[in-house]
Amino acid sequence: MKSQYTLRRQSASVSNPIDFIEEFSAGKEWVHDRRCETELAVEAPGSWCDYGMFFAWSEDLKALHFSCALDMRVQSKLMAQVYELLAKLNERLWMGHFAIWVEEGIPMFRHTVRLPDRLDSDLISELMDLAVAECERYYPAFQFVIWGGRTAEDAIASSLLDTVGEA
Repeated sequence: MKSQYTLRRQSASVSNPIDFIEEFSAGKEWVHDRRCETELAVEAPGSWCDYGMFFAWSEDLKALHFSCALDMRVQSKLMAQVYELLAKLNERLWMGHFAIWVEEGIPMFRHTVRLPDRLDSDLISELMDLAVAECERYYPAFQFVIWGGRTAEDAIASSLLDTVGEA
């Protein structure tokens, strides 16, 4: 499957991967905001919603941190159920994790990767694909808990049903 986040093939000494991501976002005509030299916010399209992606580069750690926020808010009365959902979803993930931006009540996927030597644009594309794929996969589970009043277990089971046949 071809990535929808394919960057122009580049490999360079790691100086600041935010430059690559900003160039890519501009090329796609996505809304983006370069907050400073080391931070970038991007609105990336998905099938369920537009995802708020945030990238931060640490020169000291040679690490890129990113998050992909789902376009929904969790009411404080539902936090316990959503935390249970987060725990159950995170058990299923090999890379990254789901968390809540507590001040805003927004669920998000987060991950950090070290880039000590060379930056490969394919790696950045893969990381963006990973974030959006996990958000797309589990978006319905969050909906089932937040708006459907379902338990975490039931929400995961219902959201991961595989469709058989064609309509």
